[in-house]
Amino acid sequence: MDYNLLPNSDIKVSKICLGTMTWGRQNTEAEGHEQMDYAMEQGVNFFDAAELYPVPANRETQGETERIIGSWFKKTGHREKIILATKVAGPGDYTKHIRKNLSFKKAHIDEAIDKSLQRMQTDYIDLYQLHWPERKTNTFGVRSFRYDPNDPWEENFEAVLDALNDNIKAGKIRHIGLSNENPWGIMCFLRASQSFATKMITVQNPYSLLNRLFEVGSTEICHRENIGLLAYSPLAFGVLSGKYRNGQMPANSRLALFERLSRYSGENSFKATDLYFELASDHGLSLTELSLAFVNDRSFVTSNIIGATTMEQLKENIATHKVKLSKEVLKAIDQINELIPNPAP
Repeated sequence: MDYNLLPNSDIKVSKICLGTMTWGRQNTEAEGHEQMDYAMEQGVNFFDAAELYPVPANRETQGETERIIGSWFKKTGHREKIILATKVAGPGDYTKHIRKNLSFKKAHIDEAIDKSLQRMQTDYIDLYQLHWPERKTNTFGVRSFRYDPNDPWEENFEAVLDALNDNIKAGKIRHIGLSNENPWGIMCFLRASQSFATKMITVQNPYSLLNRLFEVGSTEICHRENIGLLAYSPLAFGVLSGKYRNGQMPANSRLALFERLSRYSGENSFKATDLYFELASDHGLSLTELSLAFVNDRSFVTSNIIGATTMEQLKENIATHKVKLSKEVLKAIDQINELIPNPAP
């Protein structure tokens, strides 16, 4: 396994990060434990969760993913071997069941951290992330920003950092990061930071062959400000595994079970996927290998968050850290992207 330093830290994390958002809905507790066992055996030392998980979110299952991680820690005693990341949910229609008020005020952040610690049976979180902004902005498949003069949000970057810093001082979290954040938000948090401890060191955003929008404004920030991308949905809900090609809809797949998860299901996404499939086949690669190896190759990616519902998928996903793409293949990928750029924002 390859490892990178979390920026501005001495913490080494595996290039492949184990995503967990299916545990508690698509995967049982036993299956989650099996995935963690195998991932650790392969050198994966970085797990990513959220208080919201599993996804799709609802009141009945909220927090179940973190609970499954906690039961594994208790059973195995492996907490010290794992770099653990989780997130606090921001406001949204799909999070109202978590707290009455989902702002990033100190009381709400404190409550979220304490409950995550309890569920995961640990005293500390290595990387704590804001799951998405409080303000109204374009996230989750919305390509363009549209200003809303009625947005109730007021600028509070320093206050949020102060609340997080109190938890750092208390030993409950070690480092902080962002998720589903845009360039303006990233830079505002960096500008508001008053100390090394309160610098946002990572941003967890979607990034794949079907969505390279992170490159437009945020990649330069990563390089110049020393922030790492934790890339999520690198297989675009499984579309870039090829299993949905030619109209296929495998039973128990995410798109079959949850119709509203349509972010990567547009016509142009499938057209681009077919082109990437042909490219992979021409070079003796599976589409999964091409897709994940591309993300692994990016200089601004600290870790690539993979998720799987079967052990077969998990094994193939983790093994892609060994796949290196040639300059010829990388050039061909860019040509396809120019032809059908970012079909799934």
